[in-house]
Amino acid sequence: MDMDIACPRCKTTKYRNPSLKLLVNVCGHGLCESCVDLLFLKGSGNCPECGVALRRSNFRVQLFEDSQVEKEVDIRRRVLRDFNKKEEDFATLRDYNDYLEEVETIIYNLVNNIDQLETNKKIEKFKKENRELILKNKARAGREEAELEALLEQEAAIEEARRAQIAMEEKEEKRRKIRNKEALIDELMFSTGNARNIVQTFAESRAQDAASQAAQASPVPAPTVRATQFSTGIQIGRGSGHVEFLPVPRVDDTPLFHYEAPTRIFDGPAPPTLLDVDQNGYLNHIRTASEEERAGGYNSNISCLRALEEAMSGLYYRAHRGEAVF
Repeated sequence: MDMDIACPRCKTTKYRNPSLKLLVNVCGHGLCESCVDLLFLKGSGNCPECGVALRRSNFRVQLFEDSQVEKEVDIRRRVLRDFNKKEEDFATLRDYNDYLEEVETIIYNLVNNIDQLETNKKIEKFKKENRELILKNKARAGREEAELEALLEQEAAIEEARRAQIAMEEKEEKRRKIRNKEALIDELMFSTGNARNIVQTFAESRAQDAASQAAQASPVPAPTVRATQFSTGIQIGRGSGHVEFLPVPRVDDTPLFHYEAPTRIFDGPAPPTLLDVDQNGYLNHIRTASEEERAGGYNSNISCLRALEEAMSGLYYRAHRGEAVF
């Protein structure tokens, strides 16, 4: 949160109080936590800016700097909790699109305080006429969330088991290397044979051991998940009992891009270089860029050079891109 943001009532800023926490309610106007505790000591009260009746329990931490965005997010969440119809609940796509447009109109009216009484009546009428369907869709959404949470927990458990298995294999590999190294040192110390032949024999033996271990290694089993479906129709699982992810992209072996400077045709006198602009007085009557402008990428000499290039471009007429015609 920006240091300049302040509580509209007590004017405390984040700079003066680093632990400042702004809270927001359904009206969208923010208050710091201390002001909320003071004004809503009895559990309810009115907003000091718009006078709307508010409850202390409905205050939450402000996530967006713009209070209007906070208000829209809260209203949208509250409206969509009841207007939860899906595309399959409509006979045609046109009916579904009309329904979505009606929902957006309701949200817009509530956010901008337009015909609030009529809009609330329309919401209550919709809730009364579609009570059973609303409850059914809420239950379906709850099942989808539970299935998704179970899937994520299962994937996390499989990933944890895989990391533990890899750590155990790495630990065992370190032990095996230490044993081989000690055996090689003992052989070199107490054997009367050629040291080079002993080292070569140990190297061949390690290579054979690595090949046999790679052949005996069992692949990590794929996670078994139940077939489930999101509300958008995207399948999480399939009947075969595994999750289908996107394929690994093939490595592109095309040659790398080689930059070649473009051929610039001015059809006019040759413009100066950046060095000429800096040294030959072109910048004498040009305003120097401020720190804010330089931070954004603006520079006086580049802008001056661009203006000179545009002024000189096209001064010559070339009939067939040949000699200049004066």
